[in-house]
Amino acid sequence: MLELVARGEVAPGAAQVAEAAGVGLRSVFRHFKDMDALYREMTEAIEIEVLPMLLRPPEGATWQQRLFDLATRRARIFETIMPYRVSADLRRFESPYLMEDHRRLLRLEREALEAHLPEAVRADAAGAQALDIILGFGNWRALRQDKGLGAQDAAAVVRRLLADAVARWPDA
Repeated sequence: MLELVARGEVAPGAAQVAEAAGVGLRSVFRHFKDMDALYREMTEAIEIEVLPMLLRPPEGATWQQRLFDLATRRARIFETIMPYRVSADLRRFESPYLMEDHRRLLRLEREALEAHLPEAVRADAAGAQALDIILGFGNWRALRQDKGLGAQDAAAVVRRLLADAVARWPDA
């Protein structure tokens, strides 16, 4: 499943997984009770890969510098997880597990951001939400897939949006 999604097959079915693995369809479901179980395994494998990058505290002397470091790190993480997250997003409206995982990822993104914001910025609800959108996966996906930007150009757009947004709080 990981290989299929990485190659661009955004919604592989169990038959495709079985064929790619060189096993029968029944073998797939002997190891995984349903497609959600496959997505759980995929999520765990991807998280093991990106967790070290995600857990390292952002660097910088100021909160603004730390946000720019966070933006750079998220670009690398988002590039790694994009095919898998897009695949899961296509099925999340059919799957309580995938919907809950989607909400969990959004919550993690928001909490990681809020941990590095000064109180004055957190108190500005609209401003904090704007930063969350700028640095969120949804924005990255839109820049990369909907706008067709390369990773470097998408990162430049995120940095520009972030610079414009943090300029609102020069003394925070």
